[in-house]
Amino acid sequence: MSLPADFLWGFATAAYQVEGATEQDGRGKTIWDTFCTVPGKIADGTDGSVACDSYNRTAEDIALLKRLGSTCYRFSLSWSRIIPLGGRNDPINQKGIDHYVKFVDDLLEAGIVPFITLLHWDVPDELDKRYGGLLNRTEFPLDFEHYARVVYKAIPKCKNWITFNEPWCSSILGYSTGFFAPGHTSNRAKSQIGDSSREPWIVGHNLLLAHGRAVKVYREEFKPTDKGQIGITLNGDYTYPWDPEDPRDVEAANRKIEFAISWFADPIYFGKYPDSMRKQLGDRLPEFTPEELALVKGSNDFYGMNHYTADYVKHGDGNPAPEDFLGDLSTHAYSKNGDCIGAETQSFWLRPNPEGFRGLLNWLSKRYGYPAIYVTENGTSIKGENDLQEPEILNDEFRYKYFYDYVNAMAKAVSEDGCNVKGYMAWSLMDNFEWAEGYETRFGVTYVNYADGQQRKEKYSAKKMKEIFDAVIEKA
Repeated sequence: MSLPADFLWGFATAAYQVEGATEQDGRGKTIWDTFCTVPGKIADGTDGSVACDSYNRTAEDIALLKRLGSTCYRFSLSWSRIIPLGGRNDPINQKGIDHYVKFVDDLLEAGIVPFITLLHWDVPDELDKRYGGLLNRTEFPLDFEHYARVVYKAIPKCKNWITFNEPWCSSILGYSTGFFAPGHTSNRAKSQIGDSSREPWIVGHNLLLAHGRAVKVYREEFKPTDKGQIGITLNGDYTYPWDPEDPRDVEAANRKIEFAISWFADPIYFGKYPDSMRKQLGDRLPEFTPEELALVKGSNDFYGMNHYTADYVKHGDGNPAPEDFLGDLSTHAYSKNGDCIGAETQSFWLRPNPEGFRGLLNWLSKRYGYPAIYVTENGTSIKGENDLQEPEILNDEFRYKYFYDYVNAMAKAVSEDGCNVKGYMAWSLMDNFEWAEGYETRFGVTYVNYADGQQRKEKYSAKKMKEIFDAVIEKA
């Protein structure tokens, strides 16, 4: 059971979750800066204005990565640092570009391979106000294409690009449930604007178009000289039928993955939305024009996989509500015969299930022709971790066991099942701003003391990661 000698492993973060410095060096506002000011949207009433202060601590973060043995690091750029207003005719902020150019140089000097995400949910606020942001089928893809071109030109040394992080979250949590910025939902108790039955499907479509445009630019204008690769990162859980004897549950378990992942992956690999989605959503799911299809189909050099957990799935009654986004089904922690997915964590949606990781790697590989896969996020929170003090909070054996089990499940998927996994980035390098959950939920292998100058201290899991990978990566 082993991973190839050139397998990359490391950690992942995202700009708004770790950088802080939101008013520094000409950065513009993002939809998350605005969303965080709305009372009740963030669990502890906080925001990302300071976070881990990583914008001012790049040397410290790189030293940490090096100490832990990482061979790669995934981070995202703040679009609004580079083009503060976001648009293709708006001024470019050289200070923002310079920051990331130096960061990439410093990572490479430390022997760490950078993976850059162009957009990890923090859309420039001005674009949302100007034309509806992600809801605009024409303007948003053009502005994203322009931003991508500016960045590719500035950072030719980066060879691994990710267009979007988890478009499912931007679409569903941002435009259906309203839990994430910009907070649109049909629930008028939560928002004055939004249509949960239509907007998420429009947003998903527009993100695919913007992805396709950014990939076309890279392939035509930069890839011939820079020799890099580009893809998108999609999130999804593995599923098991609640009652494996009931064909309707078996079908629903498969359908849930289609609604979460194939929504984006099928157009990229096959040039069409899944039949199960078209059947349920009808004309609420946009149709690709021939021009759009030419942009989207075949637009992945690799598959970026974010994965955390699994669910038992029970079929619905055949009459899903207009705002249903799961696929006429319900998810459960226990199966019909009482089997449990895994232990509780601090995150209501996450229970460890390493077999599900191997299962989903196989599901994706079989459906999409065994593409190169980079696991761009995988990790866990721990129930009650934020209530602990030092030194107890540093002893995260639960997280260590999660990583050990998941990495070994991945190694089996590669060596025994033939999945083509090329790299793995754990979420996350450090505790950070966990979006709507604020700072109450921690995912880091490194403890961040927000009350005492954002100082970092490695937890047990951080110190064990190299050992976990050394045991499964073939010696060169």
